Amino acid sequence: MAKTTKTPARKPANTKSKASTDTTRITIPPAVDDELGALWDAFKGSASDEARERLILHYAPLVKYVASRVATGLPASVEQADLVSYGVFGLIDALQKFEPGRGNKFETYAIPRIKGAIIDELRAMDWVPRSIRFKAREIEKAHSDLEAMLKRQPTEAEMAERLGISRSELHDVVSQISFVSVLALDELVSVGADRGEQVSLIDTLADKHLDPTSGVESQETRGLLAAAINSLSEREKIVVTLYYFEGLTLAEIGEILGVTESRVCQIHTKAVGGLRGQLSEVD
Repeated sequence: MAKTTKTPARKPANTKSKASTDTTRITIPPAVDDELGALWDAFKGSASDEARERLILHYAPLVKYVASRVATGLPASVEQADLVSYGVFGLIDALQKFEPGRGNKFETYAIPRIKGAIIDELRAMDWVPRSIRFKAREIEKAHSDLEAMLKRQPTEAEMAERLGISRSELHDVVSQISFVSVLALDELVSVGADRGEQVSLIDTLADKHLDPTSGVESQETRGLLAAAINSLSEREKIVVTLYYFEGLTLAEIGEILGVTESRVCQIHTKAVGGLRGQLSEVD
């Protein structure tokens, strides 16, 4: 009987070359040049700290871009530099979790994560509940819409009807908002005859040792403020005058008007909102 011998199976050719190709495909995202591709290969292939730092520096402009977009919807008191620092953490997280083998550009993957890191940090620092922020925006929008339609300050009844709530519910919402309204003392406001000069809000606060009118720098500013106050309702004018010019507390004003301190707080908040709206239109 003839003896059969098994021929050893031949190994596939170019095994090393194929493995190298697969490694390159997995560790380097699409649409990058050779130098950047080498950094990605070093970072994803061998977890190089130096490559990681250089990638962070390379994609840093992406963080500035996202921070500038987010800043457009925030108060002026929020520093863009702070937003950039929050976004850097999102960039680092995106670098760690990005999988080049999926075939996506890194920028497409990173932008929503950078934005998410910024928003998460802002929410963590904000002590005001989101529901109150939402109510404040709704009231501000309703006030602006009614003012544009009526060409005057809307009444409480008109505001309540616009929002679809009762007047008592409107009072409760305004009270909630009034207790969480905060202004940054270093925020800049426009002053001067041509309103081209800017000073910080803290510089406009009254000094008990000086005449209250000494801080007003121009006749035009006094005229604009007087006109805005005169457009308020009678009670609002009384509250503004007693609170800002006579130095009375809200409780003392409540005793004079025969209402509760909470009601005076509501009137004050409504008056300040109206004044701010009129003066911002002049700016």
